[in-house]
Amino acid sequence: MSSRFIRTGLACALAAGLLGAIAGCSGSSASPSSAPPQGAPAAQVSVVTVQPQNQPVTIELSGRTRARLSAEIRPQVGGIVQQRLFEEGALVKAGQVLYQLDPATYKAAYASAQASVAKAESTVNAAKVTARRNAELAKIEAVSQQTSEDSKATLQQAEADLGVARAALDTARINLGFTRITAPIAGRIEASTVTPGALVTASQTTALTTVQQLDPIHVDVTQSTTELLRLQRELAAGTLKSGGEKGERGEASVKLLLEDGTAYAHAGRLQFSSVTVSESTGAVTLRILVPNPERTLLPGMYVRAVLEEGVAEQALLVPQQGVTRTASGDASALVVTADNKVEKRALKVSRAVGNRWQVTEGLKAGERVIVEGSLRVKPGDTVKPVAADATTVAAAAAAPAAH
Repeated sequence: MSSRFIRTGLACALAAGLLGAIAGCSGSSASPSSAPPQGAPAAQVSVVTVQPQNQPVTIELSGRTRARLSAEIRPQVGGIVQQRLFEEGALVKAGQVLYQLDPATYKAAYASAQASVAKAESTVNAAKVTARRNAELAKIEAVSQQTSEDSKATLQQAEADLGVARAALDTARINLGFTRITAPIAGRIEASTVTPGALVTASQTTALTTVQQLDPIHVDVTQSTTELLRLQRELAAGTLKSGGEKGERGEASVKLLLEDGTAYAHAGRLQFSSVTVSESTGAVTLRILVPNPERTLLPGMYVRAVLEEGVAEQALLVPQQGVTRTASGDASALVVTADNKVEKRALKVSRAVGNRWQVTEGLKAGERVIVEGSLRVKPGDTVKPVAADATTVAAAAAAPAAH
């Protein structure tokens, strides 16, 4: 019994020693891991060196296309439509006959007016002969002076009646011509609202069809007065210089983007800006004249116009992924100083230029802004800056848009 007790005591003592050794090892291993390793290499970050440049400043405005010329075709006389002389949707020329109305009644009226003119002319001729004869007889006192004066008055009356008859003849001729309804302008013609056999009336409310000139075509876009005032202030302060490609008459060149985002093949010209602000929208209208030889643009299409407002001289541009904003909208960036320390810098930005922000305060030319690796560092850390690849920066900027 005593020997068994001794063996049991030795086993317990050995177990206790083993547990203590294990606890000591675990304690010694936990202590070094709780502190950062000494002499760790500096984190590598990608930076972009800010360089001043002359940057064209553009603005993108939305609008709708409008036909440069549009004419609603309405009859100027009433009648039955005999023929439709055009193909719907085709191009028509100015003066081309579109509809033929039944001219029978207008031909009769024209013939009657011709007869009235002939009758009035014969009356005038007879009155002339009488007035001439009585004037000669009055000289020899063969007739009274009163008779001679009455003959002259009759002649004047006959001449006036002839004038009225000729005016009626002109009216009848014009009305007869109106039975042939022609296109007042050249352009593309829309669907007809009437068919042969339909009765139309003069100056009716419903148009027979519409002709629209599509080449060139107008694009009307709107610009807020806030943007307009900002542009005027920047031009006045000299932070923005007037620039952009100009036409022969000094008109600014405008690029168009179609509704699906593709660029339109032909550049337009800014014709004018309205001088009245819309009370409902607080915006002014800009009109752009755009070539449309392929008839790609149709009236009523939604487009976006890219206008060059001017040139920002010595502008500092920073990739958007290098700028962060707080919930209140304040912008900041992490800058690598000359001794490779990270510094947080508050910024003021004025506008987006593509995938970059134009910075007006907070940065100087030649400073380095972190665009990749900012989550691995904090202000005060020493870092290893590496110039960011332009392709990588562009891809990173486009990534949020893809999501």
